[in-house]
Amino acid sequence: MKVITLCGSTKFKNEFEKANAFLTLQGHIVLSVGFFEQSEGIEVTKEQEELFGKIHIEKINMSDEIFVIDVNGYIGNSTRKEIEYAHQHGKPVRYYSESEISSAHI
Repeated sequence: MKVITLCGSTKFKNEFEKANAFLTLQGHIVLSVGFFEQSEGIEVTKEQEELFGKIHIEKINMSDEIFVIDVNGYIGNSTRKEIEYAHQHGKPVRYYSESEISSAHI
């Protein structure tokens, strides 16, 4: 059983949910974002955005690996920083686009 943090743009809510379900069904503990501000149109302040970034880094610290939701190859600046952080701390990085999840029927 691994602890896996999902990383990626919050505009990909459906893919986050699909990956969460798939990985959970495999017996993993999945950490995700708290909410999907981009896909749900939730306004956040700059201070909140910075806080959420710090929280997500702590989730990566608690994880055995990260799983990047990279729909159509899209990786934004925040996600790039999270990938770099994971690499610097010896965390394996897997990608949605390279996984069987993208074609799974969940």
